[in-house]
Amino acid sequence: MHTDTESCLRAARAKDARFDGWFYVAVVTTGIYCRPSCPVAGPKPENMRFYPSAAAAQQAGFRACKRCRPDASPGSPQWNERADLAARAMRLIADGVVDREGVPGLAARLGYSTRQVERQLLAEVGAGPLALARAQRAQTARLLVETSDLPMADVAFAAGFASIRAFNETVREVYALSPTELRRRARRGPRATTPGTLSLRLPFRPPLCPDNLFGHLAATAVPGVEEWRDSAYHRTLDLPYGHGTVALRPEPDHIACQLALTDLRDLAGAISRCRRLLDLDADPAAVDAALRADPHLAPLVDRAPGRRVPRTVDAAEFAIRAVLGQQVSTAAARTHAARLAAAYGKPLDARRDGTLAYLFPRPEALAEADPATLALPRARRDTLRALAAALAAGEIALGVGDDWQQARARLAALPGIGPWTVEVIAMRALGDPDAFTPTDLGIRRAAAALGLPGTPAALTRHAAAWRPWRAYAVQYLWATDDHPINRLPAA
Repeated sequence: MHTDTESCLRAARAKDARFDGWFYVAVVTTGIYCRPSCPVAGPKPENMRFYPSAAAAQQAGFRACKRCRPDASPGSPQWNERADLAARAMRLIADGVVDREGVPGLAARLGYSTRQVERQLLAEVGAGPLALARAQRAQTARLLVETSDLPMADVAFAAGFASIRAFNETVREVYALSPTELRRRARRGPRATTPGTLSLRLPFRPPLCPDNLFGHLAATAVPGVEEWRDSAYHRTLDLPYGHGTVALRPEPDHIACQLALTDLRDLAGAISRCRRLLDLDADPAAVDAALRADPHLAPLVDRAPGRRVPRTVDAAEFAIRAVLGQQVSTAAARTHAARLAAAYGKPLDARRDGTLAYLFPRPEALAEADPATLALPRARRDTLRALAAALAAGEIALGVGDDWQQARARLAALPGIGPWTVEVIAMRALGDPDAFTPTDLGIRRAAAALGLPGTPAALTRHAAAWRPWRAYAVQYLWATDDHPINRLPAA
């Protein structure tokens, strides 16, 4: 979008928050870059430059606005909507792959050369993987400086900087303040952080309907791994450097996030996973406008706009749970998953968050599980072990940078995994916004009530007009049923 100067100018003049994260506005006379909705008086058009990413603006020599905090705007929705090389790379960078494995590791995961990856990212977002990772490190450092009491040396290494000097230089370049000055400014406001936790605000593009989003997570929560408590969704996190817990609570203009991590190097990745879980980088205006064009869906969209797709913090975990949920009730699926967690999940070092006690078992543990301990029908037990073995061996890859269609094909090749399971995994684990489940009983009931075609084939033909947002249409159709997954739980 940043190349469409007229559209960018209109959005900036209107201070339209819908475009925050889509592009960034830099002002050559001040050397500052902002989000489009920045409340500061607008500069002259000839002094404005538009960039596709914060990293691109930083690389061009601009520093972040202290008032609108452009690095804290929602991410561009296109990186979660698309399945091409650039989008997959951006998801992996957000998950911290460059900091952990370097650019060669990023390229290897994508199956391209480092040169191809760098060229594509420069063309798409105006910055290479190192610059994008540096911008993310700067944002992580700012969060730690402002929300924790950690010594600055600990902040530097937790944020991924190789040295304190690089940390100091980057913070000064990006924010025009030293780390100490950043902390001093932040302390002017009230601080209500529980000891040992980081309290953050996760932004999103309004509107956001929390009903099905948090209702689904609460209704399917695995005891010991997840719970709904104190008007918030709590769960354990299995992360690259360690583990942690998170509490996510919907607020009118943000999601309140409390993180407790055993290793602060996981902060950026944990935030990325929480945003992905709640689909916070979605563009509800575009989704709802497309679905509202169908007169069958328009009343549903108008009644509760801004529905998101509840996703996952761990794709392998969700795939296992999808198999556990085949042809059983939500309560039965929770029971099966809780037994697996208690038997094969790694216990937390200390219970610092309610009844959370386990990390969900990794595929490696389930692949070696004694069949006699899996209280499932034999066919489903065999499917579960085959899926766990394929995930553990890397034969099926469901990560944020993996190919959606290839994953579908490999899932479908396993015995006991049919189209419904494949599409549910594609929707919630892979994050495909166009995943569709026409055979789902709830979808068929909703279709019949709304006068939509009744057979899966006919409904699929009709749903072609909903593309590329069929996964969101599924949320609106499911919401016609009076089921706990569609209601925000009581406190």
